[in-house]
Amino acid sequence: MSSLRKDWDTYFMDIAYMVSTRSRCPRRHVGTVLVQGKKLLGTAYNGAPMGTPDCSEDGCLIVEELVPSSTDNGGMVKKQRCIRTIHAEQNLLLFTDRVDREGSVVYVTDEPCWTCANMLANSGIVEIVYHRDYPKDHEKVTTLMKQRGIRFKKIEPYTAPADTQVQDGA
Repeated sequence: MSSLRKDWDTYFMDIAYMVSTRSRCPRRHVGTVLVQGKKLLGTAYNGAPMGTPDCSEDGCLIVEELVPSSTDNGGMVKKQRCIRTIHAEQNLLLFTDRVDREGSVVYVTDEPCWTCANMLANSGIVEIVYHRDYPKDHEKVTTLMKQRGIRFKKIEPYTAPADTQVQDGA
C-alpha cells in the first residue's frame, strides 16, 4: 500500500489550521505555527487576552472604520472589526523567543494584516506562508516583505483540513 507524502508547506499549513480550531472567535479562526529547519517551535491562534472573557462569552467588541473601496468607482466603505481579539501572529510573537524566530518560517492560515506584517518584519523570520487572502492590506504588506527581504507566498493549490473552517463574518 503506497500513500502520498504531503510536502512540508502543506504539512505545516494543516497544523496551522488545526491550531486555529482553538480560537473562540465567531468571525474567523486564525492559526499560525513557527518552524525552523522543519522543526515546529511554536503555535498560536487569535483570541482575547488570557483570563478575560472572549467574544463567544461577551460578544465581539466591534469598531467601525471607513476604508477605501476596492471597486473601480473608488469612494469609501464602512468596515467593522473586532478589537477584543489578539491576532494569531501577535500571540505567536508574544509566546516565542527571538532566538527561536531567527531564520524561521511562519505558516499562517490568513495573510497577515498591516500591523501583524510590521511586527513579523522585525521578528527575525525569513519567510511567511499563508493560505487565505486579506486584500485590504495585500499590496502594502507585499511591498514591506520585499523591502525586508522576507519571502512571502500564498500556498496554492491548497485545501484546508475538514472541520477547520469558519465563515468570515468580517
